[in-house]
Amino acid sequence: MSKKKHNPGGIVYSTNPDFSPEPDVPEETPTLPPAQQHLKVKLDTRQRAGKVVTLVDGFTGAAADLEQLGKALKTKCGTGGSVKDGQVLIQGDYKDKVLKWLQDWGYNAR
Repeated sequence: MSKKKHNPGGIVYSTNPDFSPEPDVPEETPTLPPAQQHLKVKLDTRQRAGKVVTLVDGFTGAAADLEQLGKALKTKCGTGGSVKDGQVLIQGDYKDKVLKWLQDWGYNAR
């Protein structure tokens, strides 16, 4: 394995004396208020060895806010889960409970 630093920008050499590579920093979208969020709650069993998982999808906002929402839902359900790829995964069939809690908290959920 090479110990050289890898240049992710693909630029090897520049003759411009004022050149400095710009880091790729993704912009985070501002978190919308709960009334403007359109969340979808559904059950899923794909690629989970037949286990049922409740998915909450459609959150628009910062990753930290999605983590907080996921933690609150996992605490309410008393079960495990995770937040991946902009979705909250909750282990088990909690679709009705999650839908009710999200609507109580002011989210547009269906």
